[in-house]
Parts: sequence; C-alpha cells; structure tokens
Amino acid sequence: MTTADMTPTGTQAGGDKEARRTALASMVRPGARVRPEHARRHNRALVLQALYRAEGLSRADLAREVGLTRVTISDLVADLISEDLVVELGIRADSRPGKPATLLDINRAGFAILAMDLSKDAVFRGVIADLDGTVVHREELDVTGLTGDAAVEAAASVLDRLVAAAAAPVLGVGVGSPGIVDAHGTVLRAPNLGWQDLPLQRILAERTGLPVLVANDANTAALAERTFGGADENMMLVRVGRGVGAGLVVGGALIHGASSAAGEIGHVVVGTDGGEQCACGKHGCLETWLAIPRLTERLDAAADPTAHEAVLVEAGERLGISLAPVVGALDLGEVVLSGPLDVLDGPLLDSAVQTLRNRTMASVHGHLSVRMTGLGRDIVVLGAAVMVLTDQLGVS
Repeated sequence: MTTADMTPTGTQAGGDKEARRTALASMVRPGARVRPEHARRHNRALVLQALYRAEGLSRADLAREVGLTRVTISDLVADLISEDLVVELGIRADSRPGKPATLLDINRAGFAILAMDLSKDAVFRGVIADLDGTVVHREELDVTGLTGDAAVEAAASVLDRLVAAAAAPVLGVGVGSPGIVDAHGTVLRAPNLGWQDLPLQRILAERTGLPVLVANDANTAALAERTFGGADENMMLVRVGRGVGAGLVVGGALIHGASSAAGEIGHVVVGTDGGEQCACGKHGCLETWLAIPRLTERLDAAADPTAHEAVLVEAGERLGISLAPVVGALDLGEVVLSGPLDVLDGPLLDSAVQTLRNRTMASVHGHLSVRMTGLGRDIVVLGAAVMVLTDQLGVS
C-alpha cells in the first residue's frame, strides 16, 4: 500500500483542454449494439463525441470516424447545426484533391453549464463552465447554520445568480448534494441540512425552467475523479466536508446500491467505545470523528501541537477502520480523499493508511493506493458538469 502524490493540480479540470475533451468523450463507441428506437440518439452522441475530441472534422471525417454513411452524417449534422450545437469553422486549409472540405466543431462557446456544490460545511458554491469544462464564473453563499427550507432557498438563490450571470444559453444544471439522493434527484436524507424526501431536482427545475440533475456529492466527485483524475476503475472517493460520504466505482461503473445509498459510510458506527451523538441520532458514527465542523472543534480545543496531532491520528484511524471492510470486499485499487487539504493531508491520511495496512491482507491488497485528489475544490462541480454533458449531449 502506498500513499500517492497529494499535491492539488488546480481548480480547473486538472489538465489542458485537449485532455479534458478526450476524457469526457470516452464512453459511447462506434459499433455498439443499440435498439432501433434509440439509434438516432446513439448516432447523434457518436457525432458529438467525435467532434468534442477532435475540434475540427469534415463530414467525410465523421463518417469514417464513427462508421456511419455520409448521408446519415449529413442529416445528423444538419439537425445539430439547426440546434446551434455544431458550427462550421470554414474550409480546410490543405492540398487534398477534390472539393475542399468544410470543417465542423461543437459550438464550445455557444452554451453554458451551471454546476453547484452543496456539500461544504459553511458555503454553497456554484460555477458557470463552458462545454470544455473550463470555469468562467463563480458564485458563493455563506450558509452557516442554515437547514431545512432556509437551506433550500439558499441553494436556489445561488442558482438564480448563476442563471443571471450566464452569457450564453444554458445547456443544463448539475448539482452535487450531500446525503442520499435517488435517481430522480430527490434527497431522501441529508441530516446535516435537515432535508428528508426533498425533491430538490424538481424544485430547482420548476424555479428556473432548465434541465436539472441532482446527485450525491460524493458520487459526482467520484465521476470527476474517474473522468479527469485518472483514477483506477475500481476505486472509492471519500468526500469529507459538512458530512462524510463516498462514491464507489467498480469495473469503471458508478455503483448506486439498492437504496441509492452505496458509499454512505458517514453514518456507520466505527468502534465500540460510544462517541458523540451524530445528526442521525446514533453515537459514534464516522461523521462524528471526521466531518469538518466536528473535527475543527476538536482541533481548536487541542491544548498543544501533540494534542492537535493526536486528534488527527484518531480521526484517521476511524476512517481506516471504516474503509478496511470495503477494500477487502471489493478489492479496490485506489482510495481517494477529497476535502480540506490542510486537515486531511499529513497525520490523518498517514493514520488511515496505517490502519488499512493493519486490517487488510498485504499479499492481496498491498497494491492499494491511498491519496488526496488532485482536482482541488472544484471536484464536485466538475462531476456535476459531466452529468449535464452526458444527459444533454451524450458526451461522457
């Protein structure tokens, strides 16, 4: 088991635009078997993904790239141009024989994606990104102490600001929310925000008239890490903020579970020594040891550097205890932590690694990598943007 590089790579997508496009346009493949009623949508996604990767293909190039006839490509491109999703760049500047080809591209600057992160302990964050995943505008709102309807209104207020600031038509809205979120964007339970059976996706869609997708913040972060961070296809992303949750990717696919609660490790009791009462009502949940508000309180109360480090070591140990059975059961290749670097990196991470080493078989799980994410504070909004691209364009 090793601790990999823990240095953040910035608040953008963790690489240049070409790398982001390649990462995003990687799921739909030419030749995939598809039902006839879905063929046009499938072919449309193939065209958009090919253009997204290449930034400049002719109609003939597209036909060769995706394996469709030129007539089919011409019809699809005509529709996409009429929808302003594809633009003509002009004539290709080359010396090929025959009629010069007109190059096409995704209308990268023609649409905006709105993405929100509601998982921070004291702030709701929103961004406007272009179709390349580059953040062009930010909004933040202090939500210290807000729960229930007040927190819902705060989230809606951030979205209102993003809508007002968007300089291009909005393709869609992606939201990463703490708690258990079902496939319809209903927050089934988010104890730290006082939300239960809250149809957040519907509320925000009705308020704005825009396509909205709401998912668990750890799942969106896992999607971003898998897409942009080069994570293993069998990995766990542990998100530490207002609460503690995790996103699980097995065989390259995000796992949701029978009740949309896969990865909800924050409300698993760790240890048999009691502990503080959790927002869920139990005592000794992982969140009581690791959630940033609780951890910050204990760090502030530490009398000296030795006591300060002891708080971090104990929190890391509890994290390792909770992770070991998951690592053992799923044979994960990587565990990635996302949250405040100044708290999680160092003694806490080292303690979690040591605990995992002590509680798993070195001969089987010795390859496991445990590291901090390199995607920084934008990890959730990046995953939310990917959700929108997948839902609206088939680019994933």
